[in-house]
Amino acid sequence: MLNQSAALDQVFQALADPTRRWMLERLSRGPASVSELAEPLDMSLPAVVQHLRMLETSGLVQSEKVGRVRTCRMDSGALRTAQHWIEQRRSSWERRLDRLGDFLAESAPAPRKKPRKKP
Repeated sequence: MLNQSAALDQVFQALADPTRRWMLERLSRGPASVSELAEPLDMSLPAVVQHLRMLETSGLVQSEKVGRVRTCRMDSGALRTAQHWIEQRRSSWERRLDRLGDFLAESAPAPRKKPRKKP
């Protein structure tokens, strides 16, 4: 459980940065080389590589080098882990709020009837 927590921490840390989220958005449309990912960004190639390293460490991206070209692709497994964690929290809070709603409905005083005015 603690090991899974560390992996989940890495995913959320990777997703916390807008540049890395942009890279994932781009990779969701298909594989891309490091230079293709770097082209629209206003940063140095070493900075792009550093971002990609964080995405790889978190399990969100896989890369392979063929010759001089490193190609990156998104790996949705880590995202599914994060989605599962979020879904568990959401489900837990929905159950709690449903129970609170039931409690409030049961304990609410009956509405008072207004006295009728005589004509």
